Amino acid sequence: MVDGIDNRIIGLLRKNSRYSFAEIGRIISLSPSSVRERIQKLEDLGIIELYSLKVNYALLGYGMEVFILLKIFDGKLKYFLEEIHDFVEVEEAHRITGPYNIHIRAILRDQKHLQDFVDRLINYGSPTTLLILSDIEKNL
Repeated sequence: MVDGIDNRIIGLLRKNSRYSFAEIGRIISLSPSSVRERIQKLEDLGIIELYSLKVNYALLGYGMEVFILLKIFDGKLKYFLEEIHDFVEVEEAHRITGPYNIHIRAILRDQKHLQDFVDRLINYGSPTTLLILSDIEKNL
């Protein structure tokens, strides 16, 4: 199904999904048409689901990034799951196991924006906020 060449292609696309078929082919010694066929196969199989965009939010005026662990109040989970899509600050959210129900990664302008965001979350549960200092890039 998936071989070493496919895994190398996936690794390259994870680093930069804008690589052309020709660029990938040069790196792994394969023709652009073979790269295209392999990527199409990976998409058809559902292995590659989508291509994403990494945004430098600081350049847009959003200089604060946080993780928030949220322990949802009894009876509020259903409402929170329906309304989380209305929180424009939320970049990612996950249901998790353990003492918290929800893990959120949010993008905010500043401390005041964070305070307002946390004040809105308090309607659903008890938040614990962790300020992200920097990213640690993984070598793929």
